[in-house]
Amino acid sequence: MEIFQWLLVMLVGAVVLTAFARSLKLPYPSLLALGGAALALLSNGLEFTLHPELVLALFVAPVLLDAAFDTSLRDLKHYWVPVLSLVVVAVGITTFAVAWLVHSLVPGMPWAAAIALGAIVAPPDAAAASAILRQLHLPHRMVVILEGESLLNDATALLTYRLAVSAAMGSTFSAGVAAWQALAMAGSVIAGFVLAHAYVRVVQRVTDVPSAIVMQFVGAFGIWILADEIGLSAIVTIVTFAITAARITPELTPARLRIPSFAVWETVVFVLNVLAFVIIGLQVRPVLDSLQDGERAQYLQIAGLVFATVVFVRIAWVFCYNRAAILKAKLFGAGSWPGDYVPTAAGSTIVGWCGMRGIVTLATAFALPAGFPYRDLILLCAFCVVAGTLIVQGLTLRPLILLLGIKPDDTVEREFQGAQAELARVAAAIIDADDSDAAQMLRAEFAMASDQQLADGSETEHVARNRLRASIIAAQRQSLVRMRDTGVIADDAFHRIEEHLDRAELNVG
Repeated sequence: MEIFQWLLVMLVGAVVLTAFARSLKLPYPSLLALGGAALALLSNGLEFTLHPELVLALFVAPVLLDAAFDTSLRDLKHYWVPVLSLVVVAVGITTFAVAWLVHSLVPGMPWAAAIALGAIVAPPDAAAASAILRQLHLPHRMVVILEGESLLNDATALLTYRLAVSAAMGSTFSAGVAAWQALAMAGSVIAGFVLAHAYVRVVQRVTDVPSAIVMQFVGAFGIWILADEIGLSAIVTIVTFAITAARITPELTPARLRIPSFAVWETVVFVLNVLAFVIIGLQVRPVLDSLQDGERAQYLQIAGLVFATVVFVRIAWVFCYNRAAILKAKLFGAGSWPGDYVPTAAGSTIVGWCGMRGIVTLATAFALPAGFPYRDLILLCAFCVVAGTLIVQGLTLRPLILLLGIKPDDTVEREFQGAQAELARVAAAIIDADDSDAAQMLRAEFAMASDQQLADGSETEHVARNRLRASIIAAQRQSLVRMRDTGVIADDAFHRIEEHLDRAELNVG
């Protein structure tokens, strides 16, 4: 009962912090990090344990699925070089830089444990990045690169993490094991694609809203557990599943299911972020209490150096990439890379500074087995990196953007307006082909893109107008999906218009 009461208090506190963050135009994960740090430092007798194997599935699966569902494949393909450089190179350099640092400071720590720590703190977090970037006005290309990186880098980091944890716990490591893990990545992509098609075909038969939402969470957790049990990468499987499902559900899922499910998922991701900071805060306090004064100071110093290394390595790599892109453009022309936009020092500064860690780092640290070497130190380092990046970088991003004069572009707005114009033409074509009185009454409505009430008519006229409205919305939805699938618009504009169509569909009745 005490735990339940504490969780209620924490949720209310999180709501208050979020409202405070909104009023100050601050990212709410940064204030959650402050709350988690305060919880870790406060003296309390509350103890809370969660099985390590449950942590990744519980916290990471729904968060990654939610982030991957909104990912634009078109934009990722367009900016694949900078995204890949961050996903593979930046994560790899950070992992080994942290491992070398910690092994040098703590010679008794096995290399496998040091590498596991590096892999834990290396990847920026999808949920943290999305929550922070939504409140900032950045160029669209920059948002795509940062969100794409935060979504895909977990696969790179967690592959290293799994191999390092296995080695540290006594499993034999070989080139064959590493090759098998790499092969499992490819298998995970195939599995995610196949499972998405199978799952959507089955779940679309569920028409009750609460049941459909429950099945969505069952699918997220079930696919994660299935992938993990058969030796695939749960991260890659769930990301592929979500991206594939996002492509096939718009025309199969009615608006009356999609609107409440989006609201529920947004709420769940928020609650999971709150719980992650609460749980880790509760774990860090006993770690600090169990250390002697000298040892506590040493551990905190190491954690601070790990935080500084994580920040410095990312900035250094981003500026190295910047110079390489500029040099390539000067010597060989822009070509497909770096393309129309050559990185600037201001843009690179923002990308380098935008490396917030979050729920994935917390969950992977907590998921370490109980007997893992130097688990307490790793847990403390992970918490300090997450809290440090969210507080220091998260709270200073907006002032830095204003200082550097970074301005948003109108990419999404142009695509949104272009798609709206195309959908208006679709509506006009359907109305022009219908000579009924209902069509005549709807013509002005769709031509003006207005939601004004129509004049009262007979019940028959009302039914006829709604029937025509439904036909128009269905045709517009098909056209919208076609524009997204052919790359005319990306997912940001797609989801904005999809929401409008969903609300229009709900009004037809």
